Amino acid sequence: MKINRRLVLLVTAPLTVAVAFSVLALAPATNQALQADRLTSMVDAADGASELAHRLQRERAAATALISEQGDAEAFRLRAKATDESIAGFRARTKGLSSVPGSAQGALDRIERFIEEMPGLRAQVRSGSSTVSALAFGYRIVIADLNSYRDGIAQADGVDADIADRIRAAAALTEAAEHTAQQQVTVARAQAAGGFTTASQRTFDAGRMGYTRSVGVMFDLGPGEWRTWLERTLSGAKALEARRLEDEIGRTDAGKSITVTPEAWQKAANDRQELLRSVEKRVDAAVLAEVSDVRTTLMWTAGAEVALVVLTLVGVVVVAIRLGRVMIRRLRDLRNAAHEVAHSGLPAVMSELSQPGALRGATPEEVARRTGDPVRTTGEDEIGEVGEAFNAVHHEAVRLAAQQAYVHEQLAETLVGVARRGARLTAVMVSELDTVQRDEADPVRMKTLFALDHLAVRMERNTNNLLVLGGYGNARVRSADVGCSTVIVAAAQQIERFDRVSLGVIEAGIGITARAVHDVAHILAELLDNATRYSPPDKQVGVAVWRLWDRAVVQIVDEGVGITAERRAVHNAALLEPQAGIGDVRSMGLHVVARLAARHGIVVELRDSSGPGTIAEVTLPAKVLALNLREDQGQPRPGGPADAVGNDVGYEAPRPITPPGPGGRLQPAGSGARPERGSARVGAEVGTRERGHDTAPAPAPAPAPVHEHERERGRERERGLDSAPAPHPVHDEPAPQVAGVSSSGLPLRQRRAPQQWPAAGKRDGAEQRPGAGAPRPSPRRRDSRQVSDVLAAYAQGINRSTNHRGRSAPDDNTERTEK
Repeated sequence: MKINRRLVLLVTAPLTVAVAFSVLALAPATNQALQADRLTSMVDAADGASELAHRLQRERAAATALISEQGDAEAFRLRAKATDESIAGFRARTKGLSSVPGSAQGALDRIERFIEEMPGLRAQVRSGSSTVSALAFGYRIVIADLNSYRDGIAQADGVDADIADRIRAAAALTEAAEHTAQQQVTVARAQAAGGFTTASQRTFDAGRMGYTRSVGVMFDLGPGEWRTWLERTLSGAKALEARRLEDEIGRTDAGKSITVTPEAWQKAANDRQELLRSVEKRVDAAVLAEVSDVRTTLMWTAGAEVALVVLTLVGVVVVAIRLGRVMIRRLRDLRNAAHEVAHSGLPAVMSELSQPGALRGATPEEVARRTGDPVRTTGEDEIGEVGEAFNAVHHEAVRLAAQQAYVHEQLAETLVGVARRGARLTAVMVSELDTVQRDEADPVRMKTLFALDHLAVRMERNTNNLLVLGGYGNARVRSADVGCSTVIVAAAQQIERFDRVSLGVIEAGIGITARAVHDVAHILAELLDNATRYSPPDKQVGVAVWRLWDRAVVQIVDEGVGITAERRAVHNAALLEPQAGIGDVRSMGLHVVARLAARHGIVVELRDSSGPGTIAEVTLPAKVLALNLREDQGQPRPGGPADAVGNDVGYEAPRPITPPGPGGRLQPAGSGARPERGSARVGAEVGTRERGHDTAPAPAPAPAPVHEHERERGRERERGLDSAPAPHPVHDEPAPQVAGVSSSGLPLRQRRAPQQWPAAGKRDGAEQRPGAGAPRPSPRRRDSRQVSDVLAAYAQGINRSTNHRGRSAPDDNTERTEK
């Protein structure tokens, strides 16, 4: 899980807890605000109920007058129309009520049923089929329900006690108005009946007492100003007239006619009802205003609390996001810097320090400071401390790498110093050997001297290995290109068991540029030495060369036990990318080959053979090749000086390299050339190992006079390479006819007819038949060297077919083999 998601979860958990507790804290205030809002709606509906009760009282008075023939139908119709308008307003106000107390809700239900029955009641009034008592009872019930609703809302949840008292006081005032309205109906009935009965008189008195009781309740529960409002309102002439008439009627005994006329009573009663209604409106408006104020206060309080909580949560979220983004950005910068250092920066520094001379005289501390700090995310917090720690680790890693590079440079300089001292000592020993060889005629001692000479050549190769590992190359620079076969022979002369190396198919016209001759010979020497060491002592190591377009391929094939695929992959990787360090001493040759190959773009690869053994394939790029060289033995190169004879190298048919003759150098089989002292340093065995059989050394011929320039050439052949081509090894076949001797003392062979490629050497103990035209016996099995020869011959044929056909015929003194 990424860090941003972790931070989100880390912030979400406390925020969730904070929101939960905030909701719990805001619940009471919010609930109070909601209750105040519901109470305001119910109080507003109570105002509508008071208005409806007043309209019903006026309608009831008109209906009573119509039935008692004291009024007309038009007045009843107008009162009924006003009542319908009040009903519509009341329904509109009660439609959206919620959470109404049980008693108030019951009253609303009964009021709704009465409203639905009102058309029938009015029809009875118009038809005169209803009595005054039944009519008065019906209206009285619904008006009582309206007052019950007003009392019920005072019992709602969350209603303050003061507000509840005021609601009850307003209901008491409405009930007082109902008592006066009932008196009006009772007097009208008595006037129609000719006077009070005992029951009607009691009803009249009960109305007066109810009014007084209800007003007293209002005075007790309501504020003092409400009493002032009522007393001032009822102190006028209209109220006094109604009270006078009421007193006069109240003094009338039962059975006696009432002296107050119906018209005067109706007018005074209606005026008093209007006065009471005006006080009711003011009281209802005061209650509604107070409830609305409380609601507003509670809602503002709840809103403020909600806003405060929301703003706090939003502030916390914003701060958390900003801090989290800063942390995430810094952590990402730290991660990116770490990835950049781990994947590109530090490897680049290590690669640069692995190069020779990378320090340029600077100390490891200076190199570490020069690389700088990769992480700029530093500070006083933990992330900054991690960045500083990472910078410290990077600084220490670079310093250690620079220290290691310094140690490697010191070790390389030590190796180079030891190698140069060894090279000087080897040169002194070679010079002394040359001096002794010039005057030595004893074959036995000559053989020993040439063995020492070959040992010096091998010592020189090991010295050159140390120079290569130390970052230096061969100090010698040749002035002329050399043929590939000559380079192979020179490489074979630098190993111990050179007699086990046999040449396979070597395509003509392939040479090595002067600047790369010694390095290519060194590479081949290391590969040949490895092949001869890790293959059976009675088996030959084959070498084949052919062209592939602009490249040349050299294959070295042995018949050893081979290596595993895993180890071969490791070796190929090391050959492809040479190590910067000194390397393992046990695989010093591998490191040397890799470094030399990297200098010239040469590709060296180990491959599995079809049979037993391993194939070492060396691909020479075009920049190290000198193609289409010729060998003009004994003849100067056209346009060149006479001392350049032999610099152009031609090629014969591939032949196995034979052990040195008594003269100490590699001789062509059957050649009559005399040995030269001071020639290339080669190894010599006590007896010559010819195809697995030991033969006694041939007696050394008498030493021939040596020209002075031949001695100079002998000194230049310390590495097995000379400006003049070395004699080519041949197969066991009749010696070529010698046409003469060159100015260098080398034999000149006559041109022979084209012949088939001879076998690369003896295999499985079978002796190769002499003669170029002899048929080759079918081998019992196809070994790796035969496969390599066949492939090389096939590639050579393809390359020849792509060349242009017009070629000049070879010179008479150049031997060329056609396939």
